[in-house]
Amino acid sequence: QHLHTSSAMKIFKLPILKSLWTQKPLYRTFHGHSKLLASDVYSEYQAVRRGEQEIPKYFNFASDVLDKWTKIEKAGKRPSNSAFWWISGKGEEVKWSFEELGFLSRKVANVLTKVCGLQKGDRIIVVLPRIPEWWLVNVACMRAGIVLIPGTTQLSAKDILYRLQASKAKCIITDDTVAPAVDSVASESQFLKTKLIVSKGSREGWLNFSELYKNQSADHSCAKTRIEDSVNIFFTSGTTGSPKMTEHSQGSLGFRPLLSERYWLDLTPSDVIWNTADTGWILTSLSSVFDAWVFGSCIFVHQLPQIESATILNTLCRFPIDTLVGVPTLYRMLVQNDLSSYKFMNLKHCMSGGEPLNPEVMEKWKSQTGLDIHEVYGQTETGIICSVFKGMKIKPGSMGKAAPLFDVQVVDKNANILPPGQQGEIAVRSKPIRPLGLFSEYIDNPKKTAESERGDFYVTGDRGTMDKDGYFWFIGRDDDIIISSGYRIGPFEVESALMEHPAVAEAAVVSSPDPLRGEVVKAFVVLSATFSSSNREHLACELQEHVKKTTAPYKYPRKVEFVQQMPKTITGKIKRHELRNKEWGRM
Repeated sequence: QHLHTSSAMKIFKLPILKSLWTQKPLYRTFHGHSKLLASDVYSEYQAVRRGEQEIPKYFNFASDVLDKWTKIEKAGKRPSNSAFWWISGKGEEVKWSFEELGFLSRKVANVLTKVCGLQKGDRIIVVLPRIPEWWLVNVACMRAGIVLIPGTTQLSAKDILYRLQASKAKCIITDDTVAPAVDSVASESQFLKTKLIVSKGSREGWLNFSELYKNQSADHSCAKTRIEDSVNIFFTSGTTGSPKMTEHSQGSLGFRPLLSERYWLDLTPSDVIWNTADTGWILTSLSSVFDAWVFGSCIFVHQLPQIESATILNTLCRFPIDTLVGVPTLYRMLVQNDLSSYKFMNLKHCMSGGEPLNPEVMEKWKSQTGLDIHEVYGQTETGIICSVFKGMKIKPGSMGKAAPLFDVQVVDKNANILPPGQQGEIAVRSKPIRPLGLFSEYIDNPKKTAESERGDFYVTGDRGTMDKDGYFWFIGRDDDIIISSGYRIGPFEVESALMEHPAVAEAAVVSSPDPLRGEVVKAFVVLSATFSSSNREHLACELQEHVKKTTAPYKYPRKVEFVQQMPKTITGKIKRHELRNKEWGRM
């Protein structure tokens, strides 16, 4: 269903994709540094990109990309910079070559298979901050054919329990901060067999990850995986119900950048890329694992316990970072500073994704740094499907043009393609051939998988327009998803948390404009009779703290408004769109 290898070349026969593909020489004209070594991994797949060879039946990112870079590195045909470079911000530093990354990840693969007893196809939940072990586990899972499920460190015990039960994960890896939450629900997780902790100390009931992998053999044979085999599962929020399990394959995450990814990162083996996103996001899997390592680039990581302007700016001044990837909130925060007092060591390319970036922020950044911010657009389900490529004219407020491999259109409710300038839903053509890069399915949820398709298209749920030049413009969510600081927040999860408090009779959650975060969570609350005379200011704070404890803290409502009643449809459904329109009308 995900990829028909025998028909793979048909991907390139769609007119728009062929049109995009023939523009490739223009990219080389735009940026002269894009010439890679003749022996690099990306160059090996030129025949597939030209449509002269079919997409391979078997593929494993660890053996077919990372291990090949090791060979190139050992042959002295790659620049001497690291493959991975991590700093703690407190003086600690880790640097690995591709060879060292391979050596250590094989040890971790043996921990997962020999000590934990995990087999190909088993699932593991990894909830770790930006520390080197997160990257080792990623590569080790690829080697063993184990499916990795990343999660943000802000997950609550309730969130973790849901993920353990829904995914049937047999193992979880986390640190001292999250371990107590796991312990509080572990007895209810019937599929969980092993708990690994990344810690300098010990914890009852847990195996110490660091001690185990250091004592393991580095002799490990990489699993033979098909290109459609699952590699990652991401939990993504919806407007109703619990988060869905979005499955990505070796093909959609690992092989896709070998076909198309020069368009947004455009990296070389000499480049250093820094992505500041959370480890629970697909953006980190894309820009800090698959898409950067395809080109043999160095992935730079700062532990960043807190995202602070001074830390970000000083890091850009002290380290030779070429490419910066962040959410709009990052840039909104940075332009509040006097940037003229900072001299970036090597920064050349800046990218923003996760939500729309205000044109005024782009202008401030450009005027003070001389650098453009290139917007990218995508979803957990799609990866990057639109981008402002290097060398392309920037239209402030636009998220660029469709990416190679994707036929992106604006469609109406009947999946008819709309003309330029007309508002509709942003969609990706998924039939007759499903493009490489699109998710496989929502696991155990065929109904939601089917609902994501309309006619010949996968529909994103985002409304937008396309202008006569092929640039896409984001208007807003077609549903009620809230995107705050890049985090996707489903109102159902927050409303459910609020409803657990005895003071709440009814709750409706919508987005509200915010100058820093773009939008934030706002809760409209109808109080129960026994709390109707309570101090509203105190109660608002109490409800906020309650939500922080019940679900991930980033989901809590930063604004709370108490109302007498909710606007409702004739069937009794709360009209969230009315509340949202009212909220944004106050802007």
